[in-house]
This record gives sequence, structure tokens and C-alpha cells, in this order.
Amino acid sequence: MKFKSEKNNKKSNKNSYFSFSFLILVIALYIVLFFIKSDKIKASLDASWNIFVSIIPVLFLVVFIMGVSNYFLKPKKVSKYLGKESGVKGWFLSALFGILSHGPIYVWYPLLRDLKQHGMRSGLVAVFLYNRAIKIPLLPVMVFYFGIFFVVILCVYMIIVSIVQGKIIELIEAKYVGER
Repeated sequence: MKFKSEKNNKKSNKNSYFSFSFLILVIALYIVLFFIKSDKIKASLDASWNIFVSIIPVLFLVVFIMGVSNYFLKPKKVSKYLGKESGVKGWFLSALFGILSHGPIYVWYPLLRDLKQHGMRSGLVAVFLYNRAIKIPLLPVMVFYFGIFFVVILCVYMIIVSIVQGKIIELIEAKYVGER
């Protein structure tokens, strides 16, 4: 076990090094480009700031949800609802929460990682991510343009296919990750 832990530490240190190097590279690139095209860099930084400000509420919501989930959701409870023994209930909850989730997808990644570390199945993560494509506020617009029949068939199809893809991911993971 110790060997595996040391290997993971080296891998983590290497990833941290590349992440930090990438950050330094981007900053250096911005500094160089500032002297070449300062108006474009200012526009780029303004756009980045506006995006950051627009996602702050969602970031706070996700951090709050992560805090609440870490307080209330113990590994045993996550395993019960989203783990190997969750059965149909896990697939249903994952699809439902995927449909109900809002905001930028990358904000949900840390929460999903935490849930996965607490025992959530990879297939259920895939189902959650896939079903984010069903946007409840946009359903009336879809119905207006395409009709209720099309929208219902499309949504049901997306939910079924998300489960199929989740199962495929679990099969691939069991074959390749299980071999390590």
C-alpha cells in the first residue's frame, strides 16, 4: 500500500507542477501581449472579469451544497443512494438531479468529485452530466418550436441513453481500471 501512496504523491506533485507552469505561462503571455496589443488584452481581462462575476452566485451555491453534503452525506449514506447497491433508485436520482441542476457545468465538477470520493458510481456521474442537457426553463420554448410529442420523446430518449452510457462507462471502468 505504501508504494501505491508514494506513486500517487509523485503523480500529484507532477500535476501541480504542470498546473503552476501553465499559470505562469499564461501570465507571461498576457504581459508580453499587453505591450503588443494592450486594447485587446484589456478587453480580454474585462470579459474574464465579467464571466467571473456572473458565476460567483453559482460558485457560492455549489460551495454551500458541498459544505452541506460533506456535513450530512457520509460515505455510508452516499453508497446507499448513489453507490454500488443503489440500484434503480441511484439511476433515477442521478438523472433527476442532473435535470434540476443549473449554472455552468464546471462549477459542479468539485461536488461530483466529492460525491465520487464518498462512493458515487462513475456511471451515475455520467448520467448526471448527460441529463444536464435537459433544461427545464427551456422546455416551454422547445415545445413551442417542436411540439410536445417531440420534446417528450427527446427527453425520454436522452434519459434512457444517459443510463446506457452510464452502464457502458461502468463496464469500461471495471475492465480497465479494475486491472490496475
